[in-house]
Amino acid sequence: MALAKLASRRHFLRGRIADSDTLRPPWSIDESLFVDQCRRCNACVEQCGTDLLVKGSGGFPEADYSKGFCTFCEKCVEACEHQALVITESPWQQLPVITDKCLAMNKVFCRTCEESCEVEAIRFQLKLGGIAQPLIENDLCTGCGECIADCPVQALVMKKTAKKAA
Repeated sequence: MALAKLASRRHFLRGRIADSDTLRPPWSIDESLFVDQCRRCNACVEQCGTDLLVKGSGGFPEADYSKGFCTFCEKCVEACEHQALVITESPWQQLPVITDKCLAMNKVFCRTCEESCEVEAIRFQLKLGGIAQPLIENDLCTGCGECIADCPVQALVMKKTAKKAA
């Protein structure tokens, strides 16, 4: 039986109908092909210099933004001998989303996410009589996740999107 079917069955039995929320390493091929190609050798995890990649469900590598962020160094791709990671124009289709736990949205001054964003994709819009509110410029965002790793209250989460290729 193909690994994709086994993974789907495992998620079904664990109460998860699909693993569509699982965030794979950058430049991962399509999920159904990924679980067939990936041999769970964890070479990509070992090469990740920021600890973003972790051994996830079923031993497959996953991106865990609470642990680190992506520098797009491509070492994970170089380490993958099974063609589960292949360089394409866009490393992935995901962007950070600000949740209601955000300090600024709760009237507490904080700009940690803005300060950690190298590409300046996060800006704060002044609010009359209140604290400036964060806005993510999706067209500028690379999805590196440094804002997530640095947030003091874990108010940002990475979500898969239909972001167009870079």
